[in-house]
Amino acid sequence: MIKRIIAVLLLIVLLLAAVVAANTLRKSSRQLDVVAAPVVPVDEKAVSERLAGALLFRTISSFDQPEQNADEFKKLHAYLQQHYPRAHAVLKRELVGNYSLLYTWPGSDSAAKPVLLMAHQDVVPIAPGTEKDWKADPFAGEIKDGFVWGRGAWDDKANLISQMEAVEMLVASGFTPRQTIYLAFGHDEEVGGTRGALEIARLLEARKVRLDFVIDEGLLITDGIMPGLSKPAALIGIAEKGYLSVVLKVSATPGHSSMPPPQGSSAIAMMSAALRRLEDDQLPAGIRGVAREMFDTVAPEMSGFGRVALSNLWLFGPLVQARLEKGASTHAMLRTTTALTMVKAGNKDNVLPGLAEATVNFRLLPGDSRANVMAHVRSAAPPERFELLALPGASEPSPVSPTDSASYQLVERTVRELFPGVIVAPGLMIGATDSRHFQNISDHIYRFSPVRAKPEDLARFHGTNERIASANLAELVRFYQRLLTQTTQTANR
Repeated sequence: MIKRIIAVLLLIVLLLAAVVAANTLRKSSRQLDVVAAPVVPVDEKAVSERLAGALLFRTISSFDQPEQNADEFKKLHAYLQQHYPRAHAVLKRELVGNYSLLYTWPGSDSAAKPVLLMAHQDVVPIAPGTEKDWKADPFAGEIKDGFVWGRGAWDDKANLISQMEAVEMLVASGFTPRQTIYLAFGHDEEVGGTRGALEIARLLEARKVRLDFVIDEGLLITDGIMPGLSKPAALIGIAEKGYLSVVLKVSATPGHSSMPPPQGSSAIAMMSAALRRLEDDQLPAGIRGVAREMFDTVAPEMSGFGRVALSNLWLFGPLVQARLEKGASTHAMLRTTTALTMVKAGNKDNVLPGLAEATVNFRLLPGDSRANVMAHVRSAAPPERFELLALPGASEPSPVSPTDSASYQLVERTVRELFPGVIVAPGLMIGATDSRHFQNISDHIYRFSPVRAKPEDLARFHGTNERIASANLAELVRFYQRLLTQTTQTANR
């Protein structure tokens, strides 16, 4: 009997191993087979200098003060007009919301759907007290060690300048686009984009414009960030998470700290318990949706156990998920995240406060909604005790743009042609971009910046020592130049 049981178990193991092996081998590469494109000459030094010049302008946006740094935005506008005369001679330029820019380059085929390239002019401020940690003045536009340094060098003036460079080159060459090309440069992306990109989207919608595709800042060409993948990976964001911040308020009887109320009934105690529940009982995680499509695409390109595990998520899913949940960025791909961001209560050490207040930020996974997140908050902070307030600026998760469309394949092919050996896969943008405001006028919105990044570079985003390599900057110019050139051969049906 024991021998039979052992034999049966051995047979099960062998069958399981055979199924795992078959699944692993059956998953063939999804990468487009392309021929490397000719390298278009780009004056790397000149482009770096023009980006450096754009970094001199302190275009820091403000949610509460729309006119803050207005002169800096005007200086940037004049700078663009000065350095891109050919583009400004051919493209129609409009100011929207006072400081956002909309350029229109008419196409030769009025029946072809237009395309939209996006970037934003504004930047985030420097964190107080960190100025001394910068290796270059963040607003000096310094070029050294092969990099352009400064706030906005990565986010997002590199894309803006590269798009203008590409258009200037194409106009100089006599190129005329088949599809009308729009360039949209918002001025308040870092504070929600409601005065800039949203107004541009509304303007285009009022003009009955329906866009073939949109490409905005987003995911990057990462190297060494995904374990088991030896090649760089260009992730194209096909969706972005929603945004919701909820303020929780709870009241209690104020009093002297020498006579505290029963345990758990003070304002701070009740708030602490509610926040603990939100932290401990988060919305469910899972390898599904965009994350599942990304891993299905990447799996055949991986080596070792990583390829086996991702090719057989039916078996190794819990193990893979547990590992992904240990990393901040990978964890964010799997669930609607909960972040306790602000807490306020009390004003003296010997006084029990009558009010405690906290703010919790949620980034919503496609498939979730603001309504179900609010229901989740109410379960942790019952309305009969807590006052709940959703802050302005909330947004639902974006729709998921298709990867089987002509426009996605255009972006994928362009990356593969210009960055040989780079793996291309769809991904989820965990932050918010201006592109979300264009959902009413396009079904094909992609969030991708051809910026090369290693693990140590990620902290530079909105952080200290922001920079971009001059050689990579030239690659950005080539990317937009080829993307616009290739639109003449591509259209979504």
